Amino acid sequence: MTVSLIAAFSPFEALAETLIPHATEGDDGSHDIAHILRVFRNAMRIHAKEGGDGRVLAAAVLLHDCVSVEKNSPLRAQASRLAAEKAATILADFGWDKPNIAAVAHAVTAHSFSANITPETLEAKMLQDADRLDAIGMVGAARCFYIAGRMGSGLYDPADPLAKHRPLDDKAFAIDHFEVKLFKLADGFQTATGRALATERHERLRQVLDLFIDEI
Repeated sequence: MTVSLIAAFSPFEALAETLIPHATEGDDGSHDIAHILRVFRNAMRIHAKEGGDGRVLAAAVLLHDCVSVEKNSPLRAQASRLAAEKAATILADFGWDKPNIAAVAHAVTAHSFSANITPETLEAKMLQDADRLDAIGMVGAARCFYIAGRMGSGLYDPADPLAKHRPLDDKAFAIDHFEVKLFKLADGFQTATGRALATERHERLRQVLDLFIDEI
């Protein structure tokens, strides 16, 4: 863990130094420390406009993917709950009080699209928005293709790339995931700041698909 990496989590460097060793597990490059840092930066941009408890938000960001569950696992919908339970244990070991642990745990539980849990606190709303921003735009497209390769999917159906005459199947074809999930994300943002950022990234995501289709 380098000094420059810790410094990137300003103004919560001390918290990052404590929690980064617990932040990720496994070898999923779409949910690695780079993802954590991008979500942190998104969260801080939202927090600067929306307010809330920055320390709770930062801890929730750092621990939101502390349990790794593959996208094709039957436990996928339970990933955020498992991460919240682990996060609560970690924070308790570091002496956090119960109300703040509960606030972090709720944010972690509610951040996941798969869990389908409504965030009830401002910090939970900001984490969900910050995490979903990393699923759209240029980085979101890159992560989509990365995960497709990891899962052994093809890029697209050569006979019907846009699924005009077949059911969408994002387990078989990467670009099907744009319509199955990614294009739907911008409508579900919780904060005004998150929605504004999502609008821009949603348009970038559409451009990626348009350019992709143009080249095939």
